[in-house]
Amino acid sequence: MTTSLTLSAVGGCPKHMTYGPCGGVAADGTCEVTPEPCPFVAGATVPWPGPGPASTSPTAEGLQILDLLERRGIVVAGMPARALDVASVEACGRQLAGRVDAVLAGDSGRARVQFPPTYRAELIRRAGLRAWPGLNCRDRNRVALEGELAGLAAVGAAGVHCVTGDHPAGGHRPDAQPVFDLESTELVGLAREQGLLVSVAESPASPPVHRRAERLAEKVRAGAQLCFTQYCGEAGEVGAFVAAMRQAGADVPLLPGVPVVLDVPSAELLASFAAAVLPAGYVESVLTASDPFRAGVEAALRYGEELLAVSGVAGVVVAGAAEHGTEVETSAAIGEISAALGGGS
Repeated sequence: MTTSLTLSAVGGCPKHMTYGPCGGVAADGTCEVTPEPCPFVAGATVPWPGPGPASTSPTAEGLQILDLLERRGIVVAGMPARALDVASVEACGRQLAGRVDAVLAGDSGRARVQFPPTYRAELIRRAGLRAWPGLNCRDRNRVALEGELAGLAAVGAAGVHCVTGDHPAGGHRPDAQPVFDLESTELVGLAREQGLLVSVAESPASPPVHRRAERLAEKVRAGAQLCFTQYCGEAGEVGAFVAAMRQAGADVPLLPGVPVVLDVPSAELLASFAAAVLPAGYVESVLTASDPFRAGVEAALRYGEELLAVSGVAGVVVAGAAEHGTEVETSAAIGEISAALGGGS
């Protein structure tokens, strides 16, 4: 597989990216790390040079996901368990079992230090769920990334969500040295070689908006098989992105995100996501309701149904943050929403 050894094809990227921009570009075009403009916003999309990924048979659970995609929209759910807490993963897993098609276990929005992806995947599978862990390039060089991918295949993960990762300067461990030896576009081929289904992220509402579909197409040429999007507005706006990505050559299943907002802390975390766009009044209608928890469940369910009705949408990702001590209740809400949208059926 061809990988880049340069710091960046576009100078000045703190993540050393060649195939940017990342999803951390703010609405005004500035970088997530510095107040300077993202160097990719004014430039052109850098094409993936190839080669394509090696052909490897998917894992057994990966094949199950592919079968589900042939029959219906799938529901992937986040798991708001506490970081570094096995009991929390087990308790949250009980709320999702039988109600979702897979669990997306990416980096916690509230912690940088977490269990390794392979161990998270094993804990999720023990809970009777298909694991779809996230793997970031922020904390690991290419050797460590290859080891994690081999481990994920060995424990039978259904797939892996390949992301470049948030810069540590924006988290609670700014003292950590950023690695960024590879980036998500380079990582996907390595994951395919291990027989893992590979999803990537895209932020349709993040600058440069007009090149986001092209950027996704380059990830697909590198081997990406699904796309999970950042929150990107009304169902009609999601439909417009589906059309744009198809025109750009990214013919892969698209799973837009459905945010679960149940209280003020979950709304505050959502507000911290760069360039995330929600339907008008989505958060306000929840927080001003007499019962915000129930209103949040109903809002997410309505939005999920609207997204699943969009032509070209292959499923949704239902996720939300939990305040400390409410992880099980939040997982129960995510499970309820997911099951109502057809997950686990």
